[in-house]
Amino acid sequence: MFKHLQVVPGDPLLALIIAHQKDTNPKKIDLGVGVYKDDKGKTPILNSIKKAEAILLEQEESKSYLGIYGAAEFEAIIQDLILGDNNPILGSGRIRSTQTPGGTGALKVAADFISANLSGARLWVSDPTWGNHESIFNSAGVEVIPYPYYDPATNGLRFNDMMSKLEADAKEGDVLLLHACCHNPTGIDLQLEQWKVITDFVKRRGLLPLVDAAYQGFGDGLDEDMAGLRHMAANVDNMLIANSFSKNFGIYRERCGGLSVIATTTTEADAAFSIIGKAIRANYSMPPAHGAAVVYTIMSRPELKAEWQQEVAEMRNRINGLREKLVMKLAASGVSKDFSFIKDQRGMFSYSGLTLEQVRRLRSDYAIYIADTGRMSVAGVSDDNIDYLCESIAKVVG
Repeated sequence: MFKHLQVVPGDPLLALIIAHQKDTNPKKIDLGVGVYKDDKGKTPILNSIKKAEAILLEQEESKSYLGIYGAAEFEAIIQDLILGDNNPILGSGRIRSTQTPGGTGALKVAADFISANLSGARLWVSDPTWGNHESIFNSAGVEVIPYPYYDPATNGLRFNDMMSKLEADAKEGDVLLLHACCHNPTGIDLQLEQWKVITDFVKRRGLLPLVDAAYQGFGDGLDEDMAGLRHMAANVDNMLIANSFSKNFGIYRERCGGLSVIATTTTEADAAFSIIGKAIRANYSMPPAHGAAVVYTIMSRPELKAEWQQEVAEMRNRINGLREKLVMKLAASGVSKDFSFIKDQRGMFSYSGLTLEQVRRLRSDYAIYIADTGRMSVAGVSDDNIDYLCESIAKVVG
């Protein structure tokens, strides 16, 4: 029965991680993995998380199922975090939110919702975008179309080209996927004025915005990173938002995320949410409990929330500080290329501007593992390896 099956290519980033693990060079550096690391190369458990888990260990009374939408009290946590306290939308009845297995689970449910209910809707994504976006939506039967985003000539944003493409080809009823902040994989974010232009276009053309908020807090701040999303939410009738708690709470393996739907009226929001519930039931029945319970414990206790906010700030400041150090040390190494754009990017990832040939030389000659696209995880840089990294880049770039 399976004789006709052929092995499909694996995820290139996962292959990169395995290659790094097998490398025996003591100076090897992994800049491919998409998780936060501290200066010792470890992905730490936040102190606020450990304290919350201790509370749960003492007070948790059941391991029963949560239900399709997850813990009821978690809905407000999702909404408050992405939209901000006292946002008028919160009390309007126009928004409903469900807990999901990570941001990926939220996107999968959104894909099924779009496929089954928005006839002929196509999904527009940035070129490039997170590698799994296309797979998730294609698996639901949604056509995925790229719009211009990254400019390799300037290592910047092709905003005019982006808007020209959308103006020319996006049709009423299509879905526009945007990264809320810390664009993965480029690190190049839309500015607030650009969000305003896109919001006006979405309204005029009749598009449904879908915002992927995976890295809130890793750019400029928990509230600052949501400025564009919040402007859009305040000015459109309909919107989908997928968010992740994996990064800013450091609970990657707990698979904790959320999907929110904003509609024109309460009635429409309830109808959309019921259909989302049906998609959840068909996908994974109900989400896991632990991650959401930990997040709720932190967010509902002022002292733990304050400690968590400080820990997010420390992770953000470390990443942004590494960007500054990279630019400075690369310049000092005598490299011919101007890498100053790296300090203006945000989040864990950077499109480094390195060519495929340069990336492969770094891998083969210096055991430095960067994706073929030149995308590198800034969090993999440390005080111990930054000099070796910059010296090696200078050698391959010239």
